Amino acid sequence: MSIPLTVTGAEKLKAELHRLKTVDRPNVIAAIAEARSHGDLSENAEYDAAKERQGFIEGRIAEIEGKLGNAQIIDPKELDAEGRVVFGATVELEDVEAGKQVTYQIVGDDEADLKAGMISVNSPIARALIGKYAGDMAEVQAPGGVREYEIVDVRYV
Repeated sequence: MSIPLTVTGAEKLKAELHRLKTVDRPNVIAAIAEARSHGDLSENAEYDAAKERQGFIEGRIAEIEGKLGNAQIIDPKELDAEGRVVFGATVELEDVEAGKQVTYQIVGDDEADLKAGMISVNSPIARALIGKYAGDMAEVQAPGGVREYEIVDVRYV
């Protein structure tokens, strides 16, 4: 199954993978070697902590490599969705009841960051928006009940 990622999201994962392999992994290997030099490993908290950290780092490396290996990288600038809301699109919405405008980019699960205006393609709001155009209304089942949004603008940036 392919995992959709924006170009920016893929770059962030590649940067994290590079850091894990070139900085974090060598540091934890050095910490393990240092802890080993202290003798008895059965009661060595430093050794246990370093081994646990190594397990986390190796797990994260494998996870990122798997995601990048299955990634379908999408450049929003190259989308030609004719104004439709699709993965990677930036959507300007108006909350009909509150009269407040918000802007979201629809991204993959790994990239989602509500504070940065990036919502997962699998979120209820994104699912309600996909396939619609500027001027359309979207109803979203929110914790406080149904919210209605008007799609003000759809951009591919």
